[in-house]
Amino acid sequence: MAMQTIIAAADFFAAKLSYETDPTDLAASRGAGAGPVVIDTRSLAGWVQGRIPGAIHIPGPELAGRAPSMLPDRDAHIVVYCWGPGCNGSTKAAFTLASLGYRHVRELIGGFEYWAREGLAIETDAGRTRRPADELAAQRPSPDADTPRPSPTAKGNDGLTQQ
Repeated sequence: MAMQTIIAAADFFAAKLSYETDPTDLAASRGAGAGPVVIDTRSLAGWVQGRIPGAIHIPGPELAGRAPSMLPDRDAHIVVYCWGPGCNGSTKAAFTLASLGYRHVRELIGGFEYWAREGLAIETDAGRTRRPADELAAQRPSPDADTPRPSPTAKGNDGLTQQ
């Protein structure tokens, strides 16, 4: 028996994409000078540990009270983030801002964790730095990408399968 849905899959995914962005897209947007206001919703300890350069720190529990004075433009494009995929602080923050009347709020999927894992710049009180990109989170070109690799089932001179 097929499950009935209220909206079509294409409509669902289009809506989802309009409320999310990923680290690569956010970095590209910022690099093109069209970057949104970026809000770090983590605790002070998280902020001190590292943050997206240029982000504004408003911890989630303080957002409803501080947003009207710190973010007076309800039409501003805003991206919120928390720690990472295991944290729903950015979802809560996006909901809070949308409930306050902010019209262009997006959530950074992957949060600060995936921003850092993709090798993008991070900032601490000591300055800017970046981690090497994690090959499980960001595609890195192989130094020998043009060099053919042997087939996993190719036989070597000794007749054994090469690994």
